[in-house]
Amino acid sequence: MQDIIVQKYGGTSVGTVARIRNVARRITRQRKKGFRLVVVVSAMAGETDRLIELAHAVNPLPTPREMDMIVSTGEQVSIALLAMALHAQKCDAVSMTGAQVGITTDSAFTRARIVDINTKTIRKQLHEHGVVIVAGFQGKDTAGDITTLGRGGSDLSAVALAAVLKAAKCEIYTDVDGIYTANPRIVKNAKKLKRISYTEMMEMASLGAKVMHNRSVMFAKKYNVQLEVRSSLNNNPGTIIMKEMKEMEKVAVTGVTISKSEARVTIHSIPDKPGIAAKIFTALAHAGINVDVITQTTGADRKSSISFTVAANDVARTKKVMSTVNVKMKGIVDYDDNIGIISLIGTGMRMHHGVASKMFDALARAGINIEMITTSEIRISCIINQKDLTKAANIIHKTFQLDKRKQ
Repeated sequence: MQDIIVQKYGGTSVGTVARIRNVARRITRQRKKGFRLVVVVSAMAGETDRLIELAHAVNPLPTPREMDMIVSTGEQVSIALLAMALHAQKCDAVSMTGAQVGITTDSAFTRARIVDINTKTIRKQLHEHGVVIVAGFQGKDTAGDITTLGRGGSDLSAVALAAVLKAAKCEIYTDVDGIYTANPRIVKNAKKLKRISYTEMMEMASLGAKVMHNRSVMFAKKYNVQLEVRSSLNNNPGTIIMKEMKEMEKVAVTGVTISKSEARVTIHSIPDKPGIAAKIFTALAHAGINVDVITQTTGADRKSSISFTVAANDVARTKKVMSTVNVKMKGIVDYDDNIGIISLIGTGMRMHHGVASKMFDALARAGINIEMITTSEIRISCIINQKDLTKAANIIHKTFQLDKRKQ
């Protein structure tokens, strides 16, 4: 419906009473323009961490079901406060939990997936009140138990509701005013992008850009939901995330990302024969551990070495898996958490030659050693020493003149 707008406000946007009132004023202005609004809200900044800490103080190993029960309350506080703030501004509104609004998920507690959204209730509430405040990050399974959607869950709630309601747009409000060519806290002359493709945004999100989670962007791409990332602290236009257009290929590189939360695992002196790699990565997959960069080398002694990267917070689980898998291989396993990944992203890479060599040359001239490389159609990622990440990001940003990029 073209008169429906979905808005999502993150934890920092509703982190204080003053900010909640600010969000309420923004909603009221849109309502006065004749729009009906579905507003998805996160827990107040720091509240989810507080609840998790409280849970672990009571029980170091709480069950996933009870964790969902406790952390879901953070969003319920936010939606009630925001509804109250709207009422104080004479704007009608009603707050609803994910379960009340009709979001049904599977039963994978703490990381549930949306399987259905029944829009009957929310459409009725929109008709009666004009503004529906929805608790993000949550739903219920078929047994009626509260579930949460995992990292980036509130964004996903907003995008999913925008898709099923056929909303005019979905606005993602945060404490930054859009997507930049690099993290502006690291690269001072980073430039805000007016628009970026779904595919580029998914790559940036998966490679360290924390403004949006790639799962919600993937969902938006699937259902062609146009997103705008903007700040709740000002009225500046944000960055549009949209389907790829032909002119986007004219620019080779869109942005640079870095990630410090990586670790490298290397297995030395393992047999060079079919099936070894399959055993390793099948075991990791069964443990739910995502692997990114992979390289394999074989020496003259017909022994192989396999290196791969995992998220730093998966190292403990990876060690447990490798201790089991490595029993028959009898290899030597090393772990290195002093690495980082620097990546170049851009749909234009498919049409422009020499991007990789230009990146490698710039890093070499700066004395930065590349330890591993992985590429795709629209991305080039290099594993380097973690201490070089900030320096590398600034050099690569300058090399590709991203501060002068034309929109």
